[in-house]
Amino acid sequence: MKALLLLAVLLAGVWLWRQRGAAANLAQPPKTPLQQDMLRCHQCGMHIPSSEAVTGELGSYCCAEHLRLSEP
Repeated sequence: MKALLLLAVLLAGVWLWRQRGAAANLAQPPKTPLQQDMLRCHQCGMHIPSSEAVTGELGSYCCAEHLRLSEP
C-alpha cells in the first residue's frame, strides 16, 4: 500500500511538471525566421542572404576575397 501511494504521488508530480512545461511553451509564440532577399555572388554565382553579402561597384559578393578578385 505504501509503494502504491508513493507511485501515485510520483506520477502526479511528473504530470504537474509536464503540464507546467506545456503551458510555458504555449505562452511563447514560435519565432519565425526573418525573410531576406537572396543575392547572387558576382564572382562564383553562389546565392547568399542580403545581410551577409559584401557589396561592391559591380555587384554583390559572398566574401571580401571575391570582391578583391573581381574589382580593382
